[in-house]
Amino acid sequence: MRTTLASVTALAGLVFAATSFALALPLRIPGVAVFAVASAESGGVIPYLPAVFILGIMLMFLAAVVYELLPDRSQTPPRPPAGFGRRA
Repeated sequence: MRTTLASVTALAGLVFAATSFALALPLRIPGVAVFAVASAESGGVIPYLPAVFILGIMLMFLAAVVYELLPDRSQTPPRPPAGFGRRA
């Protein structure tokens, strides 16, 4: 369970970071139409794109926190030794 949640968190962070990084690249490919993603007033820059990139990086670091804080289901709690808690 914790491996799945940590993987999903890391993957979401990677998608946010890679997508925002790719959208920020000013690539002009000859012969390919340029689609306007941002408004003309912003100069072709998508607003809050650096914040989305930072959010992605934070999610990738948060994946380690999720992995460490969630308990592992395969680990059972230790059993007390025989005779523990008995009065003689």
